Amino acid sequence: MGCGSCSTGGCAPAGCKSNGSCMTDGGCSKLDVYDWFANIDMPSNFQAFNIVEVRFKGSRKDFYRNVDQLYLELGELVCVESGSGGYDVGHVTMTGEMVRLQMKKRHVTPESSEIKKIYRKASPLDVDKWKAAKELEHENMHRARTIALQLKLNMKLSDVDYQGDKTKATFYYTADDRVDFRELIKKLAEEFKVRIEMRQIGMRQEASRLGAIGSCGRELCCSTWLTDFKTVSTAAARYQNLSLNTLKLAGQCGKLKCCLNFELDTYMDALKDIPDDVKELKTKIGSAYLQKTDIFKKMMWFSYRGSDNWVALPAIRVKEIIALNKNGEFPDDLSNVTVQPVLVERILDYDNVVGQDSLTRMDERNKKKKKSNNNNKNKNRNKPSGNNPKEPQSATEGNVNKAAGQTGTRNNNRPPHRAANSNRPPNNPANNSTNEKPKE
Repeated sequence: MGCGSCSTGGCAPAGCKSNGSCMTDGGCSKLDVYDWFANIDMPSNFQAFNIVEVRFKGSRKDFYRNVDQLYLELGELVCVESGSGGYDVGHVTMTGEMVRLQMKKRHVTPESSEIKKIYRKASPLDVDKWKAAKELEHENMHRARTIALQLKLNMKLSDVDYQGDKTKATFYYTADDRVDFRELIKKLAEEFKVRIEMRQIGMRQEASRLGAIGSCGRELCCSTWLTDFKTVSTAAARYQNLSLNTLKLAGQCGKLKCCLNFELDTYMDALKDIPDDVKELKTKIGSAYLQKTDIFKKMMWFSYRGSDNWVALPAIRVKEIIALNKNGEFPDDLSNVTVQPVLVERILDYDNVVGQDSLTRMDERNKKKKKSNNNNKNKNRNKPSGNNPKEPQSATEGNVNKAAGQTGTRNNNRPPHRAANSNRPPNNPANNSTNEKPKE
């Protein structure tokens, strides 16, 4: 059984299996908050902060006053006051002093009269009615889209949110121009028998409510943790040396990706050491034009007109050449500048005795084995075998052997027979008498 609080609807709950009401990491809840003060013991006379944060469908959150001092935990369903009458049902996402910090961040004062109150904890009857209302959202949204097409309205209905008491439905839509939806509200009220509210949202808010997978392979930031949408311009892509391709820079919402601003400050700090508006460097050979810039390595590549060789220069050297050009001086060439690579010594926090930290430690051993096996195979091929026939003889030797065979002589190819005792020294009886004792 899945929860109906998330934008996808019907996802399988994780963690404690409490059907979507748990606030554990990886569950159905989005925009989770970690309470840093949960395990801190407060003084005995300390009075807890009486305002809690409640989350509804999608990324909608609001602050509510706990007037009855109810004991509330994270993930509990509560019935809260609605701005248009009735009550709504939502999850508790933050309690205690964390709410005070969050209100300070959003510039909301605790004494504000706009803060609504919490009625009670949701009873089983309230939960059943709330789930029945959430089950109608998907079907009614498609029915409302059909009615909008029949009225020929230039708008896109993206989501619908039912109130917890099943008396009001809020339709979210996107449109390029102003839309007169008064007739649409009448048709929807007659069709669904509830109060209808139309609310226009932007492309980013639509992607936040619906959710999707980004080009990085992760869930969209706006549907998980990002709540404030800052403006993104193409200048952020230029500072980061990104290709100005709208297909790659645009997100699921069709606008520029919000993540272009995440690393912009780091690039701006690194660009302080790189000279601006450097198009060419003048030398005695000619003008060298900028081809590439590595911001974090602080290297710049230049090349002469008609040459395919790029010369790498550090940013400090480029500033020196620019200063020389302003004074009317020109260096001989750019190629005489040699860049010494910075060697970073690798420090191991353990003794590498057998080289087990190398992923290719077995490759050399396998290469040696293959090489020795190939050498043995070559030796076996070159070694003459006893079953192989003898090599053909030359023409002169063949004629001599043939003549020898006719006269009955030996084959000249065979070595001459040596005498049995030809290699032995001559038998000297004197030596025998001196070296050997006579037998008794």
